[in-house]
Amino acid sequence: MNKSLNEVVQNKDQLIQYFKDGIKNKNQLRVGVEHEKFLFNKDDLKRINYSQIKKLFEILTVRGWQLQFEKDKVVGLKRNNQKITTEPGFQYELSGAPFKNIHLVCSENSSHFNELKEIFETAKITTSSIAYDPFNKLLEIPKSPKERYKIMTNEMPKKGKLSLDMMYKTAGIQINYDYTSEKDFEKKFKIGNYLTPLTIALFANSPFNENKLSGFLSYRGKVWQETNRGGIMPISFESISFEKYIDHVLKYPILFLKKNDRYYTPNGQTFNDYLSGNLNYLKGEKPTVKDFENHLGTIFTEVRLKQVLEFRSLDTCNFGCICNGPSFFTGLIYGSLDETFETIKNWKKEEVLDAYFNSPKLGLNTTLGNKKLIDWAKIFLDLSKKGLERRNETNKNGKNETIYLKHIEQIINNKKTRAEMLIDQYNKSQDLNFLINHDENFSYSGF
Repeated sequence: MNKSLNEVVQNKDQLIQYFKDGIKNKNQLRVGVEHEKFLFNKDDLKRINYSQIKKLFEILTVRGWQLQFEKDKVVGLKRNNQKITTEPGFQYELSGAPFKNIHLVCSENSSHFNELKEIFETAKITTSSIAYDPFNKLLEIPKSPKERYKIMTNEMPKKGKLSLDMMYKTAGIQINYDYTSEKDFEKKFKIGNYLTPLTIALFANSPFNENKLSGFLSYRGKVWQETNRGGIMPISFESISFEKYIDHVLKYPILFLKKNDRYYTPNGQTFNDYLSGNLNYLKGEKPTVKDFENHLGTIFTEVRLKQVLEFRSLDTCNFGCICNGPSFFTGLIYGSLDETFETIKNWKKEEVLDAYFNSPKLGLNTTLGNKKLIDWAKIFLDLSKKGLERRNETNKNGKNETIYLKHIEQIINNKKTRAEMLIDQYNKSQDLNFLINHDENFSYSGF
């Protein structure tokens, strides 16, 4: 572990320094993508259990992956800069390496999926790249043995009625971006939050619940709005700095605390209490920087800050469209930052929040300010395209990252999201069998 993470926090300056340590030079900017998928038994579409995921991970060790343990339980895999982890209901997540461009992000994801295909076939496991489990009831889903998930299962429903659905029945895509200064962080943080309604609408891919229509285009989006410690941070609409972010997150109760291989159950005390040495069960002890880092990971807002900025509002989708969200936001965040910020900076808090709560159901027909999201989508697609052209990161065929925007262009031109296309298929077939393995026909070829 990094030595500085073991330092005991004596004052807030150390926490501010933690975020300052995340600052990168312009030539160091990277994109990291975390992509979750559901794994089902082929025979009955029940979610796979611990023994099955353990067996799957053990098979993958022959391909250079190393098993990761919590006590005696297998909880993930690691290979170079890549990690495979499992969520509370054994959703499978590939945390990709940080890459210079979207070509490399796409290539990594496709290579990994091809690596899995044969193993899935042998293990009689199937997948569906949809963002909310459409088949299974919450009580039927096997639970991960991770200690912190046991604590979260008890605590999370206390202040968010769909918190357990979030934990066990959702799958998303997270995009991680670097920042070059505190001011640069502020612009990117605001853009990520203000564009959350558009993100939910444009990438909606979860219209089903328990084998029928849910009434939402992104039911995952709805679930996250009803999740403890979730939503859009209220400070997004104010002038923001590292210190203000810290002041806000210190007020959150500690969700779980791990010390000397022991997990402590929360008692409602905040991280501020810990910082003051006033935790009831660790009287007088103060946190390390690592404790603070762990606390940051227990805040489930749509955008959050660690030593990278995490955009977390995208429904997961298949490997045919996995490159779209990262390319869209990379064009805005790394290629057209100032123009994008100028476009959103005067949006009103009430209008953004109204659009946020309406977007899971209304999708691109949601109104934000004086426009529908479909019209904002055209504006930001144009800005993204210009940003990617400005970056001019090319693949082996000399094509830049704009090639990955085609799927978004189709959605905008047809005025139909992925969710609406799935609903059309459901209305024809009246069952959801078409959702199984609906990403297997895609393979990355460098376009």
